[in-house]
Amino acid sequence: MPIEATITLKAKDISGVGRERIRLLQAVAREGSITAGAKAAGLSYKAAWDALDAMTNMFGRPLLETRTGGKAGGGAALTPTGARVIEAFGRLEAEMARVFRSLEPDLAGTGISPINLVSGFFMKTSARNALRGTITDIRSDTLSAEVAVAVSAETTIYALLTSESVRSLGLFVGREVIVLIKAPFVLISPGAEAPLVSARNCVRGTVRRADISAVNAEIVLDIGDDKTLAASITARSAEDMKLSQGDAACALFDAAHVIIAID
Repeated sequence: MPIEATITLKAKDISGVGRERIRLLQAVAREGSITAGAKAAGLSYKAAWDALDAMTNMFGRPLLETRTGGKAGGGAALTPTGARVIEAFGRLEAEMARVFRSLEPDLAGTGISPINLVSGFFMKTSARNALRGTITDIRSDTLSAEVAVAVSAETTIYALLTSESVRSLGLFVGREVIVLIKAPFVLISPGAEAPLVSARNCVRGTVRRADISAVNAEIVLDIGDDKTLAASITARSAEDMKLSQGDAACALFDAAHVIIAID
């Protein structure tokens, strides 16, 4: 898999400047006008102006100089600052790509790619469960889609998405994704066999840990390949089930409660 690094520059209260806005700046300079540059970049005239204003706010100096006349009803050219911004941005991305490639020998044989590593460092989510896996099946109609994600050799998790989400995320069989499940959405059933319920996901495992407080409890199941799934339940429920380390149990949750994220 080729490594491609992208950068987004941000400042407080100012929208970020990333590759797409730099490409817009390049297109305006190449076409000689904001109207033609916006069209080449696939943006509306207003969206292009908003993006250019954001870049001016970010860098504190105009990146373009405009003039009447010229191609497409009004001319535009890069200022010296604009030219330096484009050059510096390209150098930053190239340097990031070089760093990613330099990590590959150190990660050889670990099953971890540089992309996985960086995602693990920087991804933040409130969901207690974040599991990386590979899409094994997608079944869709005009409105909805069920996506199957293998997160371990023994466990497949199903997510219910809109068909538009599948398209916009670029999901396909074989793609690596991350499934997110909030712990309160997960129900626990003791034993290796789950009861007959409508929940699409029934994940079998063994209790790795049962932490019980005065009101709540967290049950953590080992679901294979050193991966775990956590459920947040009431302390009373945990005490009634009398689960201990090593006991068989099932985690139950709806496919609609599963969120899919991509790197």
